[in-house]
Amino acid sequence: MDTMTITKAGGAICGSLLIALLGLWFAEGLYHSDTGHGEEHAAGYAIIVESEDAGADVDDAVPEAPFEEVYVNASADAGERLWRQCSACHQLEAGANATGPYLHGVVGRAKHSVDGYDYSDALLSQDGEWTPENISAFLENPREYAPGTKMAYRGMEDVEDRANLIAYLATFGG
Repeated sequence: MDTMTITKAGGAICGSLLIALLGLWFAEGLYHSDTGHGEEHAAGYAIIVESEDAGADVDDAVPEAPFEEVYVNASADAGERLWRQCSACHQLEAGANATGPYLHGVVGRAKHSVDGYDYSDALLSQDGEWTPENISAFLENPREYAPGTKMAYRGMEDVEDRANLIAYLATFGG
């Protein structure tokens, strides 16, 4: 092999790599375009569907029923299904802390009273008991109820779901 053959082979390899890199760059630009719309921009198309009440006023929204009224008719059986979300971080056995404190007897228990659990300053600053109403407010939006809480949960919007879950937790009295 002479020097010219080695140079040609090296040039062919470099040319092939250059073509591959340009192809990757082109494909990346084609499929992952940065349009500068920010984080809230979603790729896709908006499909506008007119509903029957397209002319209805936004103020006609049905207000949420008060928690106290919904809690009276709450179903512990329906709450058992919702417990699965909570069981990732909480236990129902008394004294069995996990990522979060155990929830056996939580309804009516004093706030931040579980021995052996390191509560956040946000919950330590609160007084009172975990009444069904307090638990509902916490579950609806933990970060708003106790700013700085360690509970990384986005919240449970549906008042009936919160009432059913609390009714289920109340069956594990202390």
